Amino acid sequence: MVSIHLYGKLRRYAADKSPSGNSVIEAEVLENEGLYDFLLRLGFDIGELYTIFINSRLLTSRTKMAPFLGYQQVCEDDCLCWELTETIKDGDRIGLFGEDMPALVA
Repeated sequence: MVSIHLYGKLRRYAADKSPSGNSVIEAEVLENEGLYDFLLRLGFDIGELYTIFINSRLLTSRTKMAPFLGYQQVCEDDCLCWELTETIKDGDRIGLFGEDMPALVA
């Protein structure tokens, strides 16, 4: 089982659409399934995604500031790459942020 935590307007993908509702989706992952195929299978529009974390580590973002924000990273070289080939495993936690929820820097 994989937990997908939704932020901002992406919360509409969650079953509970109330403002204080649970914005987490639990889903089974197929063997050797990549993130792109996993998200498409669940009905996500990849074009709506702005930043993705896996297990609290930055996988990718559309903001050019992402590599400089000090997050632990899944991406080794290019956090702006949107191939989304990372293999998802049982127990993973995925954080999905839309364009309306950019990363904040204090």
